[in-house]
Amino acid sequence: MKNNIEARQQGFYQLAKEEVFKRFKVSPEKGLTKQEAQERLAIHGPNQIEHEDTPKWKLFLRQFNNMIIYILIVAAGLTFGMGHLSDSIIIGLVIIINACIGYYQEVNASNALEKIQKLLSSNATVIREGHRIDIPAQNIVPGDLVYLEAGDHVPADLRIVDADNLRIQESSLTGEADSIMKQSIIIEQPTPLADQVNMAFASSSITNGSGTGVVVATAIDTQIGQISTEVNKVAQKKTPLMKEIDNLGKGISYVIIGAAIALFIFGLFIETYSLAVLALAIVTMIVGSVPEGLPATTSVILAMGVSDMAKKNKTIVKTLPAVETLGSVDVIATDKTGTLTKNEMTVQDIYTSEHYYTVSGTGYAPNGQLLMNNEVVDLANDPELAELLVAGYLANDTVLTNDTEGWFINGEPTDGSFLTLYHKAFGLNQPLWDELDKIPFDSDYRYIAKLAIDNNNERKLFIKGSPDRLFPMAKAFDQHFDNDTWKQRVDALSAQGKRVVAVGVKDVDQSANSINHEDLTSGIKLVGIVGIIDPPREEVIEALKVMKQAGIAVKMITGDHPITAKAIGEHLGLADHIQTITGAEIDALSSEKLEDIVNSYQVFARTTPKNKLDIIEALQKSGKVTAMTGDGVNDAPALKKADIGIAMGMKGTDVAKESADMVLADDNFSTMAIAIREGRRIYENIKKSILFLLPTSFAEGLIIAFTILAQRDMPLQATQMLWINMVSAITIQFAFIFEPAEPGIMSRSPRKTGDSLMNKRDIWQMTYVSVLMALISLIAYDWLIDMGADKVTAGTMMVNIIVMSKIFYLFNIRTAALAFSKAFFTNKKAFLIIGIMLILQLILTYVPFMQAVFYTEPLTLLEWSIAIIAGIIVLLVVEIDKYIRLKLRKKSAV
Repeated sequence: MKNNIEARQQGFYQLAKEEVFKRFKVSPEKGLTKQEAQERLAIHGPNQIEHEDTPKWKLFLRQFNNMIIYILIVAAGLTFGMGHLSDSIIIGLVIIINACIGYYQEVNASNALEKIQKLLSSNATVIREGHRIDIPAQNIVPGDLVYLEAGDHVPADLRIVDADNLRIQESSLTGEADSIMKQSIIIEQPTPLADQVNMAFASSSITNGSGTGVVVATAIDTQIGQISTEVNKVAQKKTPLMKEIDNLGKGISYVIIGAAIALFIFGLFIETYSLAVLALAIVTMIVGSVPEGLPATTSVILAMGVSDMAKKNKTIVKTLPAVETLGSVDVIATDKTGTLTKNEMTVQDIYTSEHYYTVSGTGYAPNGQLLMNNEVVDLANDPELAELLVAGYLANDTVLTNDTEGWFINGEPTDGSFLTLYHKAFGLNQPLWDELDKIPFDSDYRYIAKLAIDNNNERKLFIKGSPDRLFPMAKAFDQHFDNDTWKQRVDALSAQGKRVVAVGVKDVDQSANSINHEDLTSGIKLVGIVGIIDPPREEVIEALKVMKQAGIAVKMITGDHPITAKAIGEHLGLADHIQTITGAEIDALSSEKLEDIVNSYQVFARTTPKNKLDIIEALQKSGKVTAMTGDGVNDAPALKKADIGIAMGMKGTDVAKESADMVLADDNFSTMAIAIREGRRIYENIKKSILFLLPTSFAEGLIIAFTILAQRDMPLQATQMLWINMVSAITIQFAFIFEPAEPGIMSRSPRKTGDSLMNKRDIWQMTYVSVLMALISLIAYDWLIDMGADKVTAGTMMVNIIVMSKIFYLFNIRTAALAFSKAFFTNKKAFLIIGIMLILQLILTYVPFMQAVFYTEPLTLLEWSIAIIAGIIVLLVVEIDKYIRLKLRKKSAV
């Protein structure tokens, strides 16, 4: 017997069931023997999916793998070795705080493979040695004969060898809304997963009937196992912002280390300082220059953005960087069923012999009306329409229910649409007919029929099914039946992507208590056809318009037929001219060719999980930041591979939600537009906070560098620099959390992939602000020393000058407009945060404990005035620069 992977590649759906029995050496009557099963279990292993957990200690240690952290660790070690215990403790606390924030992010991420494993049923019924027995599903082996019945979960991939009205719900794998009628026939041509009607797949569920199948794949060789393998293969990705910050951190670190080495060599050469003093000065410069608040600031802004999105927009973001990624998305690749559409089949069109009607309202809730020429239909004057509604309701095996969460069906979505249609016309009352007999739906004849009796003992037969089966019956009843006209109507509805169902009735003998197929084929009265569609969500169309304006392309990936998928895409307005490609056509392309053409298509139909993954990879290779939305198990690999995976919270499977970075709690695709706007706002505010943080850090480093070059005493301590960086990072920079979005933020195109976090203009401003702050601080320090103050007092004033400069600089950075404009009061919480920072500065300056730890002394009113004036000077300089820049931009735009 060949191994499972080879067998899968051959396509068991293309083999006769006799050949399948032969391949697996299994008796069609008795199944495997116990000994054969044990031997195969030893060869193939248990039918379960293994996964590995990353130890928590590894997750924690991983947080220290950062260039900035490396530098701080060295600085902590040096200060400890030189006996500066308080300095080393404070540096150590900064390191631990940053590590804890990163660790908290990672431990919140769950393993999607655990959820996939739970999808495999716990028990299964197999036929071994001629007896039907229940065994743990993990003990199933290739070749086992498995018995299936309604309510079961399929335990492994099976080739169906016997089926009795067997229907299986596979929407989480294929995207098909209706359950699939299964048969034991041979399918000769290569066929997509959704059309393999002689196969049953692990994790799908039996909705009707019973059947038997031969196990052709277990564990990781099953379709769902392959999905788990793909999920496991997908490497953890870094978001664009995290890559930019990592590169920025490395670049800054290299510059700081290079400058520190150069200054150390210079200090040794001039011999002004002892080795211990020089070493401490270099450590102080490094501590001051390194933006140790950068990881914490970024995480806090992201965390607050995540919290706001959860509260306001019903969006759950599992990993903090994911919220920012939304702001840079170029393409959204989305599942159709349940995401762009409701996954609730709805009747929209009705044709009777005389009239055409439209139906308002979508979904299973019976809210809507039947209209003709935009006027409500009077059913009392339209008996043919009333007869259609009753027939569609009675020829049905589905139940429509209502609870506190809404309207739901138990059964087939297409059948459920007829129940809702009836209630839209007649209210919540049921037709006064009782069932006598029925012919259940079967794919061999593709209709369902029911014999019923009313309270007047009148018997009638009701039928609903495929038009190509009911039209010949109508012709047998009425030789003048206009087949061509009815077929044109069917074709017109089908071209719109609608599922067409025909409805008929037949008067029967009043003594009849049963029906058979001959009763139908001898002739029925066709009362009409209906067009049914899984309706697009109303809010999605508007959301797509917003995304188009924001320069974001939306691609629809679905298991549906290409015609249906294209019709939905046109209705949604995905593009002016929609191009469609199928999964089979994608399989025939090389990865390079797919990368070349993937952006030309808006609709991808009849796709497999592998196709979805290939599409995402191709979009990413073409330079697009890609989001993927979905709700099924088949979406999991693509959700994990995408730059940001987005799952549906209500109808999404656990596997999809665990593989995603973000979950839409209300399943509302339009929330994406709001989330993207929030992502762009968060990115801008993170960038602002970095441009705000770096000049201060560099100013501190420049103060030490200028001091060494001038061969003077050190004005600042390492702990003072840490105070400036960390305390301001967790106070003043909080203002950026609440900063509203800049006007027109959703009218811009997504930022280009690979763009640097800072442009030349940003670098120029950062440079001159750093130099300006350092020079003002040193001049004020020297002036105070010349006035007779001691070094501790002068150093305290210098700390407050830098902090005041940051406070005033905040008003320049927080908005693209001039500081003293309408934007000045758009962030009222900024003033509260500034107040908190000023209180902390007073504590630093006047509380004895803080004076001992941070080397500070009380300041006079004059010294506070100097600090405030220094901040005003910084603000005036940068505002003049901004004014000139805005004027030049306005002039160039004319």
